[in-house]
Amino acid sequence: MSGKQRYVGVAERRARLGLRQRLAGAARAAGPEDVAASLVALHGTDPATVYLAVGARLAEPGKTVAEVERALYEDRTLVRMHGMRHTVFVFPTELAAVVHASTGLAIAAKARAGLVKNMVSGSGGRLTPEWLAEVEASALAALARRGQATVNELTEDEPRLREQFTYGAGKSYESPQTVSSRLMRVLGAEGRVVRGRPLGSWTSTQFRWAVAPPHPELPTAEAQSELLRRWLTACGPATEADLKWWTGWKVTDVRRALTAVGAVAVSLDDGVTGYVAADDADPVAEPAGPWAALLPGLDPTAMGWQDRDWFLAPSMRDALFDRSGNVGPTVWWDGRVVGGWAQRPDGEIVWRVLDSDGVGKEALAAITAEASRLHSWVGPARITPRFRTPLERELASP
Repeated sequence: MSGKQRYVGVAERRARLGLRQRLAGAARAAGPEDVAASLVALHGTDPATVYLAVGARLAEPGKTVAEVERALYEDRTLVRMHGMRHTVFVFPTELAAVVHASTGLAIAAKARAGLVKNMVSGSGGRLTPEWLAEVEASALAALARRGQATVNELTEDEPRLREQFTYGAGKSYESPQTVSSRLMRVLGAEGRVVRGRPLGSWTSTQFRWAVAPPHPELPTAEAQSELLRRWLTACGPATEADLKWWTGWKVTDVRRALTAVGAVAVSLDDGVTGYVAADDADPVAEPAGPWAALLPGLDPTAMGWQDRDWFLAPSMRDALFDRSGNVGPTVWWDGRVVGGWAQRPDGEIVWRVLDSDGVGKEALAAITAEASRLHSWVGPARITPRFRTPLERELASP
């Protein structure tokens, strides 16, 4: 990470985005495993995002739902689990050990300590750490017997999961919490359980739980280096701030991993330093032609960097993001966000261009084709983003 830095301008960054994020026409993938491997992680907080993000990147999206379900629930080549920033993602199963060791352990330790503290104080000492250990062992045994189960089904086998305690007693945010809801999230962060099939369709937010498949325990530093290397390959160049935000690590962990993988420093606009993977330092050619895409809310490309000004004009943020910083559905043209889209109650896909600079007839025709492609494979499903944004709400209104 020393010596003269090569300049990587916005045009090359957008070219890399189109190719590495599987959005440019020739770069589109054959299956969901290819998409997940290329992007490292698919946001899973909103279940529909996983399918929509994959479908936008497949050369032939017609079997998106069936193929994603096969990968998640039959072949188990993809796994839905807690990862960076205590967020639910879908990863290639081969990355489960890397994610667990690099980010999950620290998050899990904090989550468990918080649960124990809140549970003991919120129950007046009635619920103890020893009691919790006994209940969770019983719940995990019941889950193993069932294979997959909802929380309600587990409470039939272990009624103590229904016990409640008061969170934030005496505070303005005081509220009752159930042991089951907090415990399952902790077990998920610890990599002991994963999300299984939903109760309803692919857009459902109600999931069954399953015992996590076994994976090796890796040294934390080794796992962090591997995760960062893969992410730089997908998203480089990226700044330290981007890496710290995406991983949720301390800056010292980011810097140690950058050194370990031999990341190459490059110069970005305004004299900012970014990093690319050691084997990815050469200039990247433009995709074969311009491309359009309709990406869902929380898409991993739109949420991949903390600094998004190089592909999303600040003037569009109020329309495309909610107050917590979650991005809604976006319309892309040749490496940048130009607007947003939504689905109306009758199933129609509607969109609006907010930044018309460079968006001519070719772009409008390509965006229209993408909207038609999306409508054709979504079929009768109705998609309402979990985190709604001003433009999406407006467009979705009949």
